[in-house]
Amino acid sequence: MKTKFLMFPMRSLMMTLLSVLALALTTACDDKDDDGADAKTITQIVVDGADFTLLEAAVVRAGLADALSTGSLTVFAPTDAAFRAAGFANVDAINNTPVATLQAVLQYHVIGSKINAAAIQVGDNQATKMLSNVDAFITKNAAGVSINGATVTQADVSASNGVIHVINAVILPPSVNIVGLASANANLSYLVAAVTRAGSGVVNALTAAGPLTVFAPTNAAFQAAGFPTIASIEAADPSTLANILTYHVVAARAFSTNLTNGAELTTAQGGKAKVRIVEGAVSVLGNGNGANASNVSIANLLATNGVVHVIDRVLLP
Repeated sequence: MKTKFLMFPMRSLMMTLLSVLALALTTACDDKDDDGADAKTITQIVVDGADFTLLEAAVVRAGLADALSTGSLTVFAPTDAAFRAAGFANVDAINNTPVATLQAVLQYHVIGSKINAAAIQVGDNQATKMLSNVDAFITKNAAGVSINGATVTQADVSASNGVIHVINAVILPPSVNIVGLASANANLSYLVAAVTRAGSGVVNALTAAGPLTVFAPTNAAFQAAGFPTIASIEAADPSTLANILTYHVVAARAFSTNLTNGAELTTAQGGKAKVRIVEGAVSVLGNGNGANASNVSIANLLATNGVVHVIDRVLLP
């Protein structure tokens, strides 16, 4: 009898431990999402991410923390380096930005449904309505996935309410056409003067619906090409300027991630220009530039009617 009395509580204890273990395993499974990842919301992943400190500050400043914790969403999440490259040096810079501006920018990084990378079709510039109700352009090719030329560096970070794709640049919603974009950039004032001098044909072409791609020479590029002052541009032959300017225009939307090394671009002027890509750096060689290619110094500036790449040399037909 004594032996039986000792075995009974031991069996009961084992059954109790097994029940507790089963409950713990069930609870652990409940804390996982369909992909087996910890069931954190998008907001929690951003807050916990060591490389999302500026994104976190922007989300908090914009008042979007709750919005990114619910629903089913896809977020293209810029890293801290991406924010710094876009001009947000630190958290103070984020906090000094108007709330409405941050809201517009962040909502332009969000799709109102969950889309894993495998579900994105292969193709260039697939217009996708963002949460801001403005189209962004997603490309999937042999190099991977990109949006408005920003490359996805880590895809499919799973959250309980969607998925995050980490990107290497902040994407900005377009607000003006190509001419308006150039006019707002002090380093493109020579280009604007040249467009104006070239006449209504060039102005109308660059303000049309598009889509267009413009390789936009800087002021220094114009000076190096023999236009030392804006006055020299205003005195130039309009037809000569029109011939040069239309050689900088391609009748398609081409982000840097749509360009391939060695590709020939057909310009609005009718001539060809050749793309060079070396270790990710993009340059364009004009027929009249010899071996001196023009380097893209700022890529993927989105306008309402296309995209602008700032270059450091005037392309010659």
